[in-house]
Amino acid sequence: MKTETLERIIPDLVEANESTGSETLQLHLERYTFAKDHLEGGTVLDCACGVGYGSYLMADSGKVDQVIGVDIDAESVNYAKDRYKHEKTTFINSDGMKFTHDKKFDAITSLETIEHVPDPKAFIAHLKSLLKPGGLLIGSVPTTPSVDVNPHHISDFTKASFRKMFTDLGFEELDAQIQIQKFSLYKIIFKKEKRAQNIRKGLINYYLSHPDAFFKRIFATLRYGYANHYITIVWKLKG
Repeated sequence: MKTETLERIIPDLVEANESTGSETLQLHLERYTFAKDHLEGGTVLDCACGVGYGSYLMADSGKVDQVIGVDIDAESVNYAKDRYKHEKTTFINSDGMKFTHDKKFDAITSLETIEHVPDPKAFIAHLKSLLKPGGLLIGSVPTTPSVDVNPHHISDFTKASFRKMFTDLGFEELDAQIQIQKFSLYKIIFKKEKRAQNIRKGLINYYLSHPDAFFKRIFATLRYGYANHYITIVWKLKG
C-alpha cells in the first residue's frame, strides 16, 4: 500500500509535524489505548479496522483472547494481514453493516466510523446484534463539523446527539474521552499537508448549495477556534 487518504492512515507513511499526519495518528492511537484499557478479555470485533494497527495494539496488550478486524477496503485488509499480523488477530474484508459472526462478541470497537455510514443508528443497532449482553461497545466521532470538508463523511454529531443514539438502543455509558486537535487554517485551505490534498474540492460551491453547513462551520469556529473536537465513549449493553 503506497498512498494515504483522509480516511486511511498508514503509520509507516504519515508525515511528522502535520495535524493531518502524525498528530491525527496519535489521536487514533490514544483512542485505541483508551479502548484497550477498558477491555476485560474474550473476543473483540474491531469494525472498520483500516490497516490494522489498532487491532494489533489491542491484541498485543495481553488483555484479550482474539481480535477480529473487519474493513470494507480489501487493500487495507491485505496490508493489515501482512504488516500487523499477530497470533491473536484475524482480518476480514467485509462491509461492517453486513458482517455477521457465529458467536457474540465480548467487546466491539468502531472508531471514527459512524460518521461515514448512511444510517448511523441502524449501524449501531447492527453492532448491538453482534454483542453479548453486558458487552462493551466503544465508538468515537468528531463533535465539530466535518461533513463540509471531508467528502467521505455523511453525518455531523454533537456530544448530545451521539449519546442519544446509544441510550435509545439500551446502552449505558461507562466512560468518555474528549480530544481536541488544533489545526492551521492556512495549511488546510492551501493544502500544505499531504493528507489535506483530499479535502472536499469546490468547498465554496458546497457552502453555496449547503448554507446550513456554512453556518455550522462559522458557529463552531466562533465557539472553538481552529480546532476539531472528538469524543470516544465506552458503552455497556444492558441485560
